[in-house]
Amino acid sequence: MTLGEFNLLPSAKAEAVLLDCCGCARWAASVSALRPFADARSLFEAADAHWRSLAREDWLEAFSHHPQIGEKPSTGPESHRRWAEGEQKGARAAIEDVKTRMAQGNQSYYDKFGYIYIVCATGKSAEEMLALLEQRLQNDPAWELPIAAEQQRQITRLRLEKLLAT
Repeated sequence: MTLGEFNLLPSAKAEAVLLDCCGCARWAASVSALRPFADARSLFEAADAHWRSLAREDWLEAFSHHPQIGEKPSTGPESHRRWAEGEQKGARAAIEDVKTRMAQGNQSYYDKFGYIYIVCATGKSAEEMLALLEQRLQNDPAWELPIAAEQQRQITRLRLEKLLAT
């Protein structure tokens, strides 16, 4: 989709497309309402600014649309499932010991923070993601949430780039 095509979408369709990229309804509505964008950079800057202005519950809504690292997404639009699978290919290629430790770490993370482990997995090996998971498990919940939110912002940016590249 080109930026021009995105700008011309009806509001509901633009919000649905943005929801596929992020998973937060408030963010999707806010960004959609700013159309038309003059260029991709304007879209990315607006997306980032609105993401950073959201509340905890909005971030958690976006997190809830992700499969855990190492798992395939089972629901959602085809583009979202394809993006998530591509982003996590490093985790699926891991040796069994790393997969087991990742599953245990995912559960520990959820138990501690109340939401799934969010990491911008693109370009990272399973071992790198596991090391980051183990490191972030040491964080205080108040410290961890902004880190997870930043990882979500990075994922969203990559997905917006993919959206405009299709």
